Amino acid sequence: MDNQPIFTNDAIVFGLLMLALGFVFFTESKKTGFWPVFYKYIPGLLMCYLIPAIFNSLGLISADTSQTYFIASRYLLPASLVLLTISIDLKAVFNLGWKALVMFFTGTIGIIIGGPLAILLISSFSPETVGGAGFDAVWRGLATLAGSWIGGGANQAAMLEIYEFNQELYGGMVLVDIVVANIWMAIILLGIGKRKKIDNWLKADNTAIDELQQKVQSFSDKITRIPTLTDLMMILMFAFVAVGIAHFGSEKISTYLTTNFEAVSDPKSALSSFGSSFFWLISIATLIGILLSFTKAKNYEGAGASKIGSVFIYILVATIGMKMDLGKIFENPGLILIGLVWMAIHAGLLILIAKLIKAPYFFLAVGSQANVGGAASAPVVAAAFHPSLATVGALLAVFGYVVGTYGAILCAELMKIAAAG
Repeated sequence: MDNQPIFTNDAIVFGLLMLALGFVFFTESKKTGFWPVFYKYIPGLLMCYLIPAIFNSLGLISADTSQTYFIASRYLLPASLVLLTISIDLKAVFNLGWKALVMFFTGTIGIIIGGPLAILLISSFSPETVGGAGFDAVWRGLATLAGSWIGGGANQAAMLEIYEFNQELYGGMVLVDIVVANIWMAIILLGIGKRKKIDNWLKADNTAIDELQQKVQSFSDKITRIPTLTDLMMILMFAFVAVGIAHFGSEKISTYLTTNFEAVSDPKSALSSFGSSFFWLISIATLIGILLSFTKAKNYEGAGASKIGSVFIYILVATIGMKMDLGKIFENPGLILIGLVWMAIHAGLLILIAKLIKAPYFFLAVGSQANVGGAASAPVVAAAFHPSLATVGALLAVFGYVVGTYGAILCAELMKIAAAG
């Protein structure tokens, strides 16, 4: 860290993040004056993300000195997945059909071909940007981006090990990852506010998604009650006992797999993401939520289970926003440009396929985030459409972890060829 932020105490950092969230929700609830016009163009969720980014860029707070993102992603995210899944109708999720999977894999293919195409394009007018020899070769560094953008952190670490990119230059790649992925997430969130227009243009058929929302809504309306203190305690009990079980299980499973299977313990192996405890944490939390949805626990939806889950999701959004430093966008323009071209190819392919198969914007946004954002942001984007849809984001993101390293290796080999060409 070159410069310390003004506030390093996490109680103060968390207070500022909650101030940002409170401000957005308060202004968004206004029915007259400036705010309704403002939020017509800028979704509230985007603001929950941008205000902490502004705090970070101004040097008030920093994700580097704060544990808030870690706590939100390790405790509140699994808790929210349990609460948002508790009333899910699993059959209705499967009724969403094949388009969700097609859009997810389109996103994966967009990342795999986007890397080499970006290298070819940029080398045509700025060969030094994509050059470098040996372990300093830019394509080796970009391989870590491919890992991050198809799976997540575990896949990114695997690619760093496999291609042995110079660790001193690795910070530059992490920067591209954060800047480009965050710009793209902001664009996706912006699109959520315009989803009706986008769906009309895509000629999308939204019936399965609407039916799922309708089912959850009518179930919720039927059992809605004013929550008692006991209700709220029970909701938090389900959430955090599940988080405890998920942490216990994820540690046990990842330790067992890394100890007993060389393919998992070897950071260079394509199966190493199965050694990631975060992968298992998200998988187990989602599974517990699904299991609870077959019990009486689902009736706690009537006392506001998904609302509390949504509170946790918004806190996570604020901590993700805090990782974005708007000033760094211009620090290494060459590398950022490769990242932006790469992401544009990913986006272009998604839009093309969505138009061809008439897939709703929901599948485009979640299919992309399940790749690029992974388990931390795919449920966030899905829940922004409707809290009942968070499960879809979580399940697709878990898929991303599984295919991440394989896809990234293929991408890296293609980038190696492109860079040599």
